[in-house]
Amino acid sequence: MTEPQPAWLAEVATAASADAGGVPVGLLGDYLPMLADAAVSGRRPRRAELDAVGRLGRQAAEQGISAGRVVQLYLSAAQRLWQDLPMVARSRDSEFVRAAAAAVLHVVDDAVATLADGYAVARRDLIRREETLRRELVDDLLRGDSDLGSLVQRAEPFGLDLARVHQVALAAPVRRLPDTDAAISALEAVIFDRLGDRDVLVATKEGLLVVLAPAEATAAGRTAPAGQEDDLGRLVHGELDRLRHGRPWRVAVGRPHPGLYGIARSYEEAREALTMAGRLHTDKSVITAHDLLVYRVLLRDQPAMVDLVVAVLSPLERARAGAGPLLDTLDAYFAAGAVATEAARRLRVSVRTVTYRLDRIRTLTGYDATDPAHRFTLQAAVLGAKVLNWPAEPLPGTA
Repeated sequence: MTEPQPAWLAEVATAASADAGGVPVGLLGDYLPMLADAAVSGRRPRRAELDAVGRLGRQAAEQGISAGRVVQLYLSAAQRLWQDLPMVARSRDSEFVRAAAAAVLHVVDDAVATLADGYAVARRDLIRREETLRRELVDDLLRGDSDLGSLVQRAEPFGLDLARVHQVALAAPVRRLPDTDAAISALEAVIFDRLGDRDVLVATKEGLLVVLAPAEATAAGRTAPAGQEDDLGRLVHGELDRLRHGRPWRVAVGRPHPGLYGIARSYEEAREALTMAGRLHTDKSVITAHDLLVYRVLLRDQPAMVDLVVAVLSPLERARAGAGPLLDTLDAYFAAGAVATEAARRLRVSVRTVTYRLDRIRTLTGYDATDPAHRFTLQAAVLGAKVLNWPAEPLPGTA
């Protein structure tokens, strides 16, 4: 317990507190008596006294006081004490004054260093504790089946309003990140700068970086403006791409949805988009759930999609080089708007090769890609084959 101090020391403490912007006087503890004692006796601080200063540093961190203001409190207190020390003010012995100054500076040096160490330890503990709470909150938000009342209370310290419309972006590095904290810090800095520090959460889950961000109410569901998901995706990807490690990145963004369950829905869409992008071997670095809606529709009835692929495309396996080159040709042809010259450019083959392959497909399957009546069936079957990763993998449910 801090002992009662002389009136003049209490005045020094009060003035130092004002210099530091109102930092509580109690954070000085027995620091001022230590300084005064050092000026008179020249003794260094005892270990127990320094440990008490370290505890005060931890206390300051837990109270949310900045390190700069706490250090300013201690330095200002030392300066004011030195000016008001009675024995120094009255002494004409220069050697005594020099010895007293050296002793006081030793105490200041030891005390401030110990204060900073205590502050840093507490900050690390707080950060670890906050990271644990944040990770648990993110897990529950993305699962979408937790108690709403409890989640609202836990989300409030992070500035999340669960009644708003949110969307989720997931970022996957090509290799494991050596420093996840650096990636989170970089993302937080730019996203907080662009979107503000409320209703934004950045965390990790299952090796992925998760960004929960607000969206306009009009963006919920089908009314989402085209490109809004791209905006968040490009923002996240652009910042992550600046990092030294983890490149190249792939970012998937779910559609905006309102409420707690909307967060879980947006997350599932983003995760599904990441998985789908891997199956489709797309070279796009930013994928949105909106872009992949057609694939989700196709996969809702997987047995029907398998039947379609088998019925329409399985005859292509009888081709000399197998089904692969012919499927690639169909895919490029449809992506090029059914223009053979553009498809040839994308495939890096001659136009004659493209037309030959299209003719071969018609012969094997009975479906003509140049015929609008057949085109939809062929394109749906090609999309299904890509999603099911056929012919590289056997179709589900087939021997």
